[in-house]
Amino acid sequence: MPRVVVVSPPFLSHAQPLSVLAGALRGRGAEVHFACAPAFEHLARQAGAGFVPLSVTRNANTGVAEATRQDAREAERLREFLDATREGAVAALLAQARHRRADMLADPEGVLEALRATDRRLRPDWYVVDQLSYPVTLALHCLGLPYATFCPGHPSYVLSGPDAWFGVPYAWPDAVRPDPAGLEELSGAAQANDEAFTALFAAFAREHAPSRPAPGRAFALTSPHAVVHAYPELPWLPTPPQGPVRLFTGHMAAPPAALDAQWEARLKELRGAASRVVLVALGTFLSARDDVLRTVVTGVLEGLRDTAVVVAAGERTASLADLAGDRAVVVPSVPQQALLEHVDAMVHHGGGNSFTECLRAGVPALVLPFSSDQFSVAYDAQRSGAGVVRDPNTLASDDVPAALETLWADADPRLPWLSGAVRGRGPGWAAEELLAAMDGRGAGS
Repeated sequence: MPRVVVVSPPFLSHAQPLSVLAGALRGRGAEVHFACAPAFEHLARQAGAGFVPLSVTRNANTGVAEATRQDAREAERLREFLDATREGAVAALLAQARHRRADMLADPEGVLEALRATDRRLRPDWYVVDQLSYPVTLALHCLGLPYATFCPGHPSYVLSGPDAWFGVPYAWPDAVRPDPAGLEELSGAAQANDEAFTALFAAFAREHAPSRPAPGRAFALTSPHAVVHAYPELPWLPTPPQGPVRLFTGHMAAPPAALDAQWEARLKELRGAASRVVLVALGTFLSARDDVLRTVVTGVLEGLRDTAVVVAAGERTASLADLAGDRAVVVPSVPQQALLEHVDAMVHHGGGNSFTECLRAGVPALVLPFSSDQFSVAYDAQRSGAGVVRDPNTLASDDVPAALETLWADADPRLPWLSGAVRGRGPGWAAEELLAAMDGRGAGS
C-alpha cells in the first residue's frame, strides 16, 4: 500500500472532510500523514494519521471565522467580505475576487520549500491536495510529484473548459438572478484574475522548475491522475475535462456519532413543545449574518407554532439569546451530522458539506446562498428536488413558514432515491477507488 500525504488548507470546512478521507485511506492499509496548520493536529489524531505542520495561506478558520485568531489585515478582509454579502450575490463574489491573490497564493516559495522538505523526510508515493490550495498544487507540479486532487465543494471548481471562470457560478437558482450588468462585471473580474494567476504560475514555474512542463491555465491546474469530488454525480453537471479518473463520492463525512446526553435532553424538550424541529446553520463564516438568522428563527417561531428550531449562531449567540425558549435552542455550534438524523428540515447557506450531509440524511433544506460556490450548490438543490432556495438578503420572516411548508407539503419523490445513492458511497468507497487509481497510474507516472 502507498504512503500518502493529505494536504489541507487551514479551514475547518475543508480540513474536516480531508481528514475523513485520510482516515479512510489509512483504514484500507495506506500509510497516511495529514498536513495542515498546527490548530488542526487533532483531526490527524482522529484519523489515526501522522501529522505534518504546514500552513499554506495566511487566512484561517478553525470553526467559527469571527472567533479565529488572525492578523489585523485578515480580520479586516473578513469584515469586508461579510459587509459585501449584505449587498448581494455579485458584491460578495466581487469581494472574493479582490481578495483572491492574498487568499490563494500568499507564499508560493515558502510552500514549495516546505513540501520539498516534507517529501525528502517522508518520501510519500502520493499526495492528495485540496483543489483550492493553489500554491500546493503549483508546488507539486513544479516538483514533479504525483498527486490526486480533492474537490471540496461544487464540482465546477474543476473548470470544465475555456468558457468556465473560477468565481462565476455555473448556474443560478431561480431566487437569485443578478442583472446582466452585474454579471458582466463579475465575469470581467474573474477573467482578469484568471489571466493574472496564470501569469504568476508561469513565472513561478520558469524560475523554480524550468525543465518541467508549463502549468498552463492556473485555475485549471488539477491532477492528471485522479480527482475526488465530495459531491454526487448529478446528470446536469458541467462535463469535466478528459484525463483524470473522476470519483464522485456523494459525501465525505464520517458516520455520525450518537448525540450526547445534553443534546438528547434538548431534543426531548423541543419535541415536547413541538412536533417538528428545524436545524439552522449558515456555516463557519456566515453565522456572522445574525440578521438572517434572526429572520429565519422569528419566521419559524411566529409562523409555525408546531415547529421548534435549533440555531448554530457562532459568535452572534449572545445577540440572538432573546430568541431562546421552549421552542428554540441558540448555541455557538452544533453537532450537525448527528442532529440531521433527528430533524425534519435544515436551513443552510448552500455549502457543499451541508448539502451533501442533508442528502445523506434524507433531510430537505431551505437554502440561502451568499457567496462562493453556494449559488451553484443551491441550483443543484433546487433542480434535484432536495430543497427550495430563497435570497437571504430579501428574505422576510413571513417568507420562512411558506418555504418550509413547501418542503414538507411538496416532498420530491427523487430525494429518497438521491439520498440512498449518496449513502451508498462516501469516504470508504472513495478510499478504495482512489487507491485503485493510484495503483493503476503508478507513482511518478
